[in-house]
Amino acid sequence: MSVRPAHRAGRGHARWLRRLPDVSEEPVIRSLLVANRAEIARRIVRTCRDLGIATVAVHSDADADAPHAREADSAVRLPGDAPADTYLRGDLLVKAALAAGADAVHPGYGFLSEHADFARAVRAAGLVWVGPPPEAMEAMASKTRAKEIMRKAGVPLLDPLDPAEVAAGDLPVLVKAAAGGGGRGMRVVRELAALPAELDSARAEAASAFGDGEIFVEPYMEGARHVEVQVLADTHGTVWTLGTRDCSLQRRHQKVIEEAPAPGLDGELRRTLAESAANAARAIGYEGAGTVEFLVSSSGRAYFLEMNTRLQVEHPVTEEIHGLDLVALQLRIAEGERLDAEPPAPRGTRSRRGCTPRTRRAAGGRRRGSCTGWRYPGCGWTPGRRAGTRSASTTTRCWPRSSPWPPPGPRRCGGWPTGWSGPGSTAR
Repeated sequence: MSVRPAHRAGRGHARWLRRLPDVSEEPVIRSLLVANRAEIARRIVRTCRDLGIATVAVHSDADADAPHAREADSAVRLPGDAPADTYLRGDLLVKAALAAGADAVHPGYGFLSEHADFARAVRAAGLVWVGPPPEAMEAMASKTRAKEIMRKAGVPLLDPLDPAEVAAGDLPVLVKAAAGGGGRGMRVVRELAALPAELDSARAEAASAFGDGEIFVEPYMEGARHVEVQVLADTHGTVWTLGTRDCSLQRRHQKVIEEAPAPGLDGELRRTLAESAANAARAIGYEGAGTVEFLVSSSGRAYFLEMNTRLQVEHPVTEEIHGLDLVALQLRIAEGERLDAEPPAPRGTRSRRGCTPRTRRAAGGRRRGSCTGWRYPGCGWTPGRRAGTRSASTTTRCWPRSSPWPPPGPRRCGGWPTGWSGPGSTAR
């Protein structure tokens, strides 16, 4: 494979590194291949630049001039255009890392970030895997298996329903795919007569999307909230829980607004969520950054949903609240360093009176065409960089993003303002 040097942009955001201990003089990771594209690849490159780690990007032919390929220190071409021929080829990614002289691989999110076999291949090649152990990834890959592990660990769960024994009194119910995510293979069933057809439909969609047609049924909780806890665990047994995020506002079971900290939770419920998330991480020997997701009923009871064994798309809202760089911490953990016994407290007054919401706009009913203009309200913007504007006492930071058209998957644009307070923040 050919490795070409890429343009190196200016320094990133050292403010997120202020609370981290000094980087050791002889770091294990000197060069990192980012096995991803677009926003998350650029995000990882920025942190590596701050830490003095050389970066290697990978790109398909369609992404040859993409920002992530230009901003890394070097870039490796993956022949082809389709993700299945490029970013989803673990063998090519490992070869690219070795050809470029990288000593570590960061998977980002999506693509192969939760594929245990890819993690094993990276390690087998003598490279550092910036992520959880493959065994932990496998434990959480199936929601049904994950729930059994969580049950043994004492993490609260919704009792599953036998599809063959669902009665009218059990309605409404939710049919869910055991594998994957993103709303695929999910059906809300409110009429008993519709259940058989919805089971078949969900099973077929899950098999097509994830190669696994296993589904399960559980009670559907009207008015419940989707609340998740950011966890970070080192290789020495320390587990941090970094507050909550509310992801209840969704479209087609896909998150639209993510807000940190989750509003309207009393102290006891927050402690329950944190303890349950930490127990979940310990139960599978987790290492690195992960997210434990819960359903919170209108009565204030929390139930385990699933665990995402990777960095989440919405991780920046937690970073803004805690003043941490989660990517930097991932790298430090992969190098075998210890976390402090306790995580830093949330910054300033945001933990009590403010919040950081993040918005996503998923493209629906996409059509080919030309983008004739772009206006991003409420903030200043330098392409590919964070920007801030100040209005009275409120500071907003936004990180818009875009990709070449047509994209290989769903495109989203996102930004997160900080320092907003109260229920009006979500409306804004």
